[in-house]
Amino acid sequence: MHITRRTLLAGLGAVTLPVALAGCGFVPQDTGGQADADTLTFTTWGTDAELAGFRSAIRAFQRTYPGRKVALNAVPYEQMFTNIDAQLQAGNPPDVFRVPYYSFGAYAGRGQLLDLSRSLNAGVGDRFTATAWAAVQSDGRPYGVPHHTDTSAMLVNTDLMRKAGVTGLPRSVDEAWTWDELGDIAGKLRDALPDDVYPFAYNWQGNGVTRWLSLLFQAGGAFLDADQKTPAIDSAAGREAVSFAQRFFEERWVPANDSIKSATYASDTWYRQRVAMVWSGAFQIPDAAQTLDFPWTATYAPRHERGGSDFGGNALVATAQTTKPDLAASFLDFITRRPQMQDFCERASLLPTRRDLVDGGLRFRVRPELTRTFVDQASVIQPEDVAQVASPDMASIITVLQNGLEDAFVGGAGARETVATLQRGIADATGGRA
Repeated sequence: MHITRRTLLAGLGAVTLPVALAGCGFVPQDTGGQADADTLTFTTWGTDAELAGFRSAIRAFQRTYPGRKVALNAVPYEQMFTNIDAQLQAGNPPDVFRVPYYSFGAYAGRGQLLDLSRSLNAGVGDRFTATAWAAVQSDGRPYGVPHHTDTSAMLVNTDLMRKAGVTGLPRSVDEAWTWDELGDIAGKLRDALPDDVYPFAYNWQGNGVTRWLSLLFQAGGAFLDADQKTPAIDSAAGREAVSFAQRFFEERWVPANDSIKSATYASDTWYRQRVAMVWSGAFQIPDAAQTLDFPWTATYAPRHERGGSDFGGNALVATAQTTKPDLAASFLDFITRRPQMQDFCERASLLPTRRDLVDGGLRFRVRPELTRTFVDQASVIQPEDVAQVASPDMASIITVLQNGLEDAFVGGAGARETVATLQRGIADATGGRA
């Protein structure tokens, strides 16, 4: 999931799509010959650049397979899943919709998504990175395709850094600042910057609380065992990740309103030049390039026991209730082929999930020199990290994290107390043993 400062979306009409459904990754199934089999309904939200990418992919699908139609319904993110959930309950959901990876597990776990293991050839999974393919599995079967990803590196106001005497940003993911080095730089910035300007802001507001897990992974920790039920956060790594994040507030490295439940997004604080750095996804790049009037660049998120980062972005899924599994599966196959994924990611400054694009050949259309920073940042994400976030109980776990970490950062709860509270809350959410 991601939202920029710009208003999202205008509605889109039906777009013509294919008659022939042959494709290298698609296995035709008998759909029963429905009368409306030539029309696929597809609901999404998106930035202007993302919607342009979807339109382009649909036009390409039309040229390749003339005769079918896709009715593309673009809605604001704030309405997206309220609408989807109501439609699923009423029995009239769209055939295909877009879903954040952290919400995928809940839909798959409730049996609301189409099992694609019969519709997509086994070889389709080979086109994706192991991390991305793991994000759309439930009980060992694919219930969607990983359309793109994103992860948080750090956007840097180079003027503020220079004025504080901080120079020499890391040039590779292996040179990323350690936690200790980031603390030293934050202390230097705190001493040099005006009292109402801060070293950085962290993008963990709202459902972005899952981005705190990057610190947990960097500390070598986990919040769930491999069974996706047993909590694992009450550990030395968990306490260390909470303690490090508490320092952000105790030492005034972040503004007081940069808490988990703040109504102010970290990126907005950076736009106003109230922080020198901000954790941010690459999706912010087009808006920043168009809006900002100060010099800025990007560098890598920090590391500790290892590198770690959040697996953002979205999957595309078909609903189990669709009467057009052939058409839905063929569209999901087509939209994740190399030309379509490359066009979409380059337009929207998002990261690909295909191996042949991660390894090279992708350049953002805006600030292309920053492409490598975000691609390399994503390389530190481990499949086991993503598998935890794909838990079918992730929506409830997010609430547990929001409440527990807010108490730790602004409510005075200690690190040991916090991870014990999180352990119990996660167990309650999953039905696992605390």
